[in-house]
Amino acid sequence: MVRCLLLTEAVETGLAALLGFRKRDLTFTALVNLLTNPPAVVLVFLCGFFWGRTAWIISVIFFEAAVFLTEALIYRSNLEKRKPHPFLLSLILNAASFAAGEIFNLFFK
Repeated sequence: MVRCLLLTEAVETGLAALLGFRKRDLTFTALVNLLTNPPAVVLVFLCGFFWGRTAWIISVIFFEAAVFLTEALIYRSNLEKRKPHPFLLSLILNAASFAAGEIFNLFFK
């Protein structure tokens, strides 16, 4: 779980920095990840552990969508920088961290 959180933090805050976010918004992005990432990772793990691979796949889709929507709504009401649109921002950041996680798992799992 810690590995997932650290990778998510690195990718999402790094990408937000590349998009021109300032310190306050970068800190906020990191805090939002602390709120959404650990519960999602634990719930996905538990679904896979108790109900198998199919449930794991379905839970990944469901919880990634839930994280995307939750973060987009939080960004919409709290970020100083409004470009890109908070929903597009959430999609970009979450897609990038998900892809990074999958690539990491290919090489280090």
